[in-house]
Amino acid sequence: MMPVRAVPAILSIVVLTSAAAFAQRGWESYDAGHPVTVEGSILVSTFEDPQATISVKGADKIWTVTLAPVSQMIERGVKADLVAVGKKVSAYGYPSKIEMNEMRAERISMDGKTYELR
Repeated sequence: MMPVRAVPAILSIVVLTSAAAFAQRGWESYDAGHPVTVEGSILVSTFEDPQATISVKGADKIWTVTLAPVSQMIERGVKADLVAVGKKVSAYGYPSKIEMNEMRAERISMDGKTYELR
């Protein structure tokens, strides 16, 4: 029989392993072989976990740009007011293989500064 104290530790390991496996599968849905750059005005900004996102009016269409978790964004110097609606942004990253007009950003540039997100 397993000690009661071991149950939370085992559950934590299972949850973390499952989350890591899910995240890994998720990133495979982006086409790293064909990077894109989207430039334009931010139409919508969602600065919340699990991933911050922005909608950008590019030259030919509106893109949903998946950024990074909020804590990672803040560590990299990107706060909510930097990716606010109306700001101009250039996002470099990988288009989704599943969702049309969606991409995962590796880096964004704004106001003459580049922020690495990964």
